[in-house]
Amino acid sequence: MLSIALPKGRLGEKVYDLFERAGYACPAIREKNRRLIFESRAAGVRYFWVKPSDVAIYVERGAADLGVAGKDILLEYRPDVYELLDLGIGRCRMAVAGKKECDPDMVHNLRVATKFPNIASDYYARLGRDIDVIRLNGSIELAPILGLSDVIVDIVETGATLRENNLEVKSEILPISARLIANKTAYRFRTAQMEQIAQRMKEQVEKQ
Repeated sequence: MLSIALPKGRLGEKVYDLFERAGYACPAIREKNRRLIFESRAAGVRYFWVKPSDVAIYVERGAADLGVAGKDILLEYRPDVYELLDLGIGRCRMAVAGKKECDPDMVHNLRVATKFPNIASDYYARLGRDIDVIRLNGSIELAPILGLSDVIVDIVETGATLRENNLEVKSEILPISARLIANKTAYRFRTAQMEQIAQRMKEQVEKQ
């Protein structure tokens, strides 16, 4: 069986729905229980739930053959995996945001607060700008409000949190969505099987 790492939470539930519609159902995963691993011999798959930011680690190190991770995770942590398909789920954007009165282009030594230091550094390097990266783990929006940073680099969905805190998007870095990824070694030995899953998933994505 192929082992598949699913991200916990609403995103993972949507992802599993996609696998189910593609023909890889595992009825046990719908039951209310505390099991960690769910198998379907009929479908030839084994699912397990993990923290979203850990999916790529499980896949990269071979504990899972396939997994689903956000493009933000793949760009930030750069795991050595194959990206097979954009699932079109969990769409949002990585953006620069700050106080309405702030013009980042006019700030000489730009202070950037973020959970994604690699993405932020790469973005500003492409613009030819040196920045002071301040790595935070939560409540990123507080940084410019309290004067810790000039701007933030973070994931933006609706933008409601920004508006409620008198912040706004200054520039968009890239679109984000969930991606189907594969362990490189497993892919070499089970290419046909993984490509079949990716193709069936693609057909379901196109129906959405």
